[in-house]
Amino acid sequence: MAKINFSLLISILFLFSQTQVFAQTSKKLLKTIVVDAGHGGKDAGAVGQYENSLGTKEKDVTLAISKKVVEELKKQLPDVKIVPTRTTDIYQDPREKANIANDVKGDLFLCIHADSGPLKTGRRQVGTRTVTRHRITYKGKGKHRKKISTPYQVTEPVYEYYKLPLTRSGTSVWIFAAAKTSEKLKAIMREEGDFEIETGEDSTYNNFDFNTPEGRVMAQVYAKRYQEKSDRLATLVNDEIEKTHRPALGVSQRQKGIWVLQATNMPAILIETGFINNPADEKYLSSEKGQQELAEAITKAVIRYKKILESPHTAQN
Repeated sequence: MAKINFSLLISILFLFSQTQVFAQTSKKLLKTIVVDAGHGGKDAGAVGQYENSLGTKEKDVTLAISKKVVEELKKQLPDVKIVPTRTTDIYQDPREKANIANDVKGDLFLCIHADSGPLKTGRRQVGTRTVTRHRITYKGKGKHRKKISTPYQVTEPVYEYYKLPLTRSGTSVWIFAAAKTSEKLKAIMREEGDFEIETGEDSTYNNFDFNTPEGRVMAQVYAKRYQEKSDRLATLVNDEIEKTHRPALGVSQRQKGIWVLQATNMPAILIETGFINNPADEKYLSSEKGQQELAEAITKAVIRYKKILESPHTAQN
């Protein structure tokens, strides 16, 4: 077993085990933002299926909103590289999306989605129909007993069944669960090197070999800090959504693994912009106004996050 360099290990833990979410620095730490439009191509995602739905497809909503997010970010943050995972209706395996983000060495991953849920079935009478039934009687006894079928008609209701819309509405933000930190750790260890300790100073620790004990400790520290940063950004997005007077459903940890959240080597959030199968949400998500409002709210949150991240003072919450 390799001997741990305890001097280096203590230095690493001292730098990263503080309770502050962001370190003191004036260095530009947010250089590349990756914006992912969920689903695409053969994968439509959620589809409006309730009665009188617009039939909206999640893949179309996410593409439209993500394009607006990219446009707003480029306009508001001209010094930051903005990379979309897709700009057309194409299918990408979740691993491909994560690889795009990791290959460009993104500092932030924004995943745009729309939510749905199981729909209840309604029933209503749409008419009546006349049907013939048979009344069975018997006549005689013993071997002379006979079965007699007497037809008669009855009127019965005719029903149709339909999908009821969801009553739940609003925007929610998700981050990878603390229980999934081990998966995030794997993503970090696959992308060795090019990690910078956020002190704004040159460091001999900028590149790590994660096959060493010290490197593995370093990867664990980064996974924890990515969790904290993801939570910070998600909270800011939720706050900006609230300002639009749209229902903001808060920040949650995704217990069921989502590949793009746990396999991206950077802070990552997933924004469920609304519920496709809620009539008001579907209309909002399909509208130019709704898409632009969401894009601007997300952009404002990223700008706030960037200011906190790159503040020369320690940011605490």
